[in-house]
Amino acid sequence: MRLTDHARERPDHLACIDASRGAQLDYRQLERRSRAAALLLRSGGLGRDEAVCFLMPNRLEFFELAWAAQRTGLRWTPLNTHLNGDDAAYIVGDTGATTIVADASLGELAETVAAAVPALVHRFSCNGSIPGYEPYEASRDRFLDEPLDDEAEGIDMLYSSGTTGRPKGVRFALPEGPIGTPGRIDVLTAEVYHGTSESRFLCPAPLYHAAPMRFSMAFQRLGATVVLFDRFDASQVLAAIDEYAITHTALVPTMFSRLLKLPAAEREAADTSSLQHVIHGAAPCPPDVKRAMIDWWGPVLDEYYAATEGIGYCSITSEEWLARPGSVGRPVRGRAHIVDEAGGELPPGSDGLIYFETFGRFEYHNDVDKTASVRNAEGWVTLGDIGRVDADGYLYLTDREADLVISGGVNIYPREAEDVLITHPAVDDVGVIGEPEPELGERLIAVVALRPGYRPSAELADQLLAHCRARLSAYKCPRRIDFAERLPRLPTGKLVRRVLRDEYRLRDDHRTE
Repeated sequence: MRLTDHARERPDHLACIDASRGAQLDYRQLERRSRAAALLLRSGGLGRDEAVCFLMPNRLEFFELAWAAQRTGLRWTPLNTHLNGDDAAYIVGDTGATTIVADASLGELAETVAAAVPALVHRFSCNGSIPGYEPYEASRDRFLDEPLDDEAEGIDMLYSSGTTGRPKGVRFALPEGPIGTPGRIDVLTAEVYHGTSESRFLCPAPLYHAAPMRFSMAFQRLGATVVLFDRFDASQVLAAIDEYAITHTALVPTMFSRLLKLPAAEREAADTSSLQHVIHGAAPCPPDVKRAMIDWWGPVLDEYYAATEGIGYCSITSEEWLARPGSVGRPVRGRAHIVDEAGGELPPGSDGLIYFETFGRFEYHNDVDKTASVRNAEGWVTLGDIGRVDADGYLYLTDREADLVISGGVNIYPREAEDVLITHPAVDDVGVIGEPEPELGERLIAVVALRPGYRPSAELADQLLAHCRARLSAYKCPRRIDFAERLPRLPTGKLVRRVLRDEYRLRDDHRTE
């Protein structure tokens, strides 16, 4: 359905509750404001298949802007609010956007982006002022009572980190069909997770990430209510499930760990019986954590395996997982294929590179080579993960071909930190790896070989960490520095990361903490 339909049929039904700020937005307001915002974007010359960027924390305005772009055929990119200026400016420039809307709480970052991207000729600030930006609310309100003609479905273009250090835009073709035609995630939300207009979806994760944003908007497309927090807090989330009778939420394993560590009395006092589907993915969930959550909340956990790129979508219920611990489920659409190094398909039970048949083709924006690298001759696509499929079609992940580290549900590629640390005068060689960590799943550590004349010390480790933090977004920086005499490299110079992980990540005698 369209927002217009919900606004007409259930105008007072809440589209979003901002639980962090005590604000709310009903469907009448969301329709009116997103329509006006769409007209504002059009007034700046934006036409179908053109780009716009948003720099917004989790608040009501995110949805009115997202729906404004979505209903006018635009390609829209929400920026990670924790990026540094260089990363954010690169993404904005790469999209080709001429318009950005930023929240005043992110004014310093917004100013940096505007200075670095001259193509941004239309800049708007909301919830306060930013030098060089026009006031969003006043600009939007000029269009509140005007009709919006020629509506067409737009699409998000999210950025996924690349192994070479620069993020890549995941670009899909614009949807075909009339406005209101549901997309893939909308169909999954209704068919797999049984979302309806009476659902109440809790979103405590950043909306610039794919799953929180796409699920939230899918529930709004159904006419449901989204309960929003600006950040995850275990006590607040547990209380919200009780207070708002939450039926659906999407969490990551780190959040489960923190919920389980709440005092027993607090956990027992909360009524979680309203929960129907607790959707989780983004990182492997420790089996003991998942069993504990099922024991607490019941068999309502639904795990998925997917990606921003839309490569495959596997789903598994609690009952299925208890019968097949470790599985991430069966593909909801298409088929999974396990392929050997020569490209041949392997039988059930064999480990190999996971490929999926997929119905929606995507490309990495401005990167033909990377796009080609994830497809094989049959047109199947891969995330670069290693796994196996059992005789019943259930997929199990066993390893990662890529060097990706997943920490707290966030994807991090070690190469970026390596490229920064190697520039420090004390560093002769460096390798960055993920170390198992109970709450985050993994955390980033750097193993450093020093140049002659330098000696390992806690002080030097602190200097290296500061060197990295001054040049990278904080979440991309190692949490710890370990020192080594040398790193394992092939004669070609390639770092053997598997050996490095085995040798250093669990050895206490290398630690500086």
